[in-house]
Parts: sequence; structure tokens; C-alpha cells
Amino acid sequence: MTLDDLCAELEAGRVRSSYLVVGAEPLLRDDALEAIQLATLADGPSDFDCERLDGETVTAAALLDAVGTLPVLAPRRLVVLREPESTRAKARGLTDALADALAALKDSRDTVLVVLAEKVDGRSRWVKAFGSAAVVRCEPPRKGAALSAFIAAEASRQGVALERAAIALLAERTGPQLLVLRQEIAKAALFAGPGEKVKAKHVAESTSDVAEEPIWDLTDAIGEGRCGDALVVLGKMLRAGSAPPAILGAFVTHFRKLTSIRNGGVVAGAPFLIRKLEGQSGRFSPGRLLSCLAAIHQTDLALKGAGGLQPELALERLVIALAS
Repeated sequence: MTLDDLCAELEAGRVRSSYLVVGAEPLLRDDALEAIQLATLADGPSDFDCERLDGETVTAAALLDAVGTLPVLAPRRLVVLREPESTRAKARGLTDALADALAALKDSRDTVLVVLAEKVDGRSRWVKAFGSAAVVRCEPPRKGAALSAFIAAEASRQGVALERAAIALLAERTGPQLLVLRQEIAKAALFAGPGEKVKAKHVAESTSDVAEEPIWDLTDAIGEGRCGDALVVLGKMLRAGSAPPAILGAFVTHFRKLTSIRNGGVVAGAPFLIRKLEGQSGRFSPGRLLSCLAAIHQTDLALKGAGGLQPELALERLVIALAS
């Protein structure tokens, strides 16, 4: 099912005992988890009845204990497990325990288990245990019509009215970088003023065109491990007025491509660009790439206000982490 299908199901009062939220778009995964958490915990506090587990560190026994614990204050208990197919997780037998946990949770009214992953092996026993109806697909819109539809829906969610030309310009300048689009819609609405319809001129005034910035110099420096050069380029971009969310969105795109190539996938682009990405991907192990994507996600939360860190400092720390 899609995120829209999930939200419609939850609004109708149906909460499943387990969900597999999978896909390359972290914004959609986060939105899906937020919707499930709201439906599961209702207005109850999450301190006692929400447990978050990391596939890199959690043991099979800890997972089984978590799903077997009864709720304290909320109507149900929520257990969230991230990336259970990491190399370390498989070595500890986590995926086998996960399949057993899903069987035990069938028709449970006490606990909801949510597994979050960027990519999974559909042949795995634990993936098949979910059943297709409980899988929430979170892939970014690629084609123009799908991207425009997302922009229109996101603007509606924010209570922002967009002219058709404004939607087209947002799609052109930002592309399928949903983390950035959410920020840019809000910025354009501020430029337009309260209650005013956002026009193309407002988007042009408020939104940085990433393609016009030296973003490729920055991502190349990071991919090649040139930390000092990367910090210099980042500083120039920030002083020139580049939007931190737009820079972060470029990081998301770049590291998704590196991850795809590292996993034997195919990415579109000119031959010289593909060769460059192939060379950069060799510096990163699959586990390291997952860590980089997780660091990008944490920086996105920081840009949204979590932790009280200045956006410029958050980006500097991220660049150091990615390029080191």
C-alpha cells in the first residue's frame, strides 16, 4: 500500500499488528511511522509504550521481549525496529527472531510492530511473514506528473494554495527531493504572505536552484574524501545564500546513487558521471553508506529544530562525518 492508503486505513479505525515500511524516501517513511504512532498510542504518553530498536545493536532476545511486553498506559504498545537486515543483525539471528515475532503477533491487540527499512530482500522469510497488505511502499515520485501531484498534496497539507506555474517551478528547481520540497513550499508561502496564493514569482524569489550552485563540487569532494575542500565549498555556498535544506537534499540524492551502485544497481547519467560515482562508491562499505544516510536523516531533524543546533553548524558536522 502507499502512504495515502495507510492513512485512509488508519483513519477508518483499522490498526494492523505489524507494518513493514520500506522504500528509498526517508520523508515518506517518517510520515508513515508518525501516522502509525498516532493511531497506536492515541493521546497516551510514549515514554512507557513506545520502544525503538536498531537492527545494528538489538539482540534477538531483546526484540522478542519488546514485542511480548504489554502496554502500560496507551491502548497498545508500539515497537519500532530499524534496518533488521544489516550484516550484524543477520549474524545475531535477528531476522529469524523477527519472523517468529511476526507469527506471535498475528491478530494481536496489545502490540504493533513497525519495521523501517530502505531496502529489503523480498525472498526473506521475515518479509513474507508480513503479507503484501501490511507493506507500506515509500518510494519518491520520479515522473513529472507524480512529482507535481506530491507538491500539490503537500501544499494542501500545509494549507498553502499554489498556482500551477508555481508547482511546475518547484518541481524544476528541486526535483524529487521531498525533504527539500516540504521546506521550500513553506518558504514560498512566507514570501507570498498570509492567505495569498503562491505564484511562480514567489517560488523564484524564495527557492534556490541547486543546479546553479557548485553542489557537484561539494558532493565530489565528500565522495572522494577531501574533507577540507568540502568544508570550503560548503562555506562558499552558505555565504552565497544557498538554502541548507536544498544542500541536504543534494546529499540525499548523491548517497542514494552511491548506495545503488555499491549494491549492484543502475543509475542514470552520462558515462563520465557514472564512472565518477563508481570510483567514489568504492570508498564506502554497504554498512558505511547506511550510516551516512542515517547521519543525513539526523541532520534533517536538526534543520527542523531538533537539538537546537544552528543549520550551518549541523551541515558542517555532517560534511565532516560524510567525508572522513
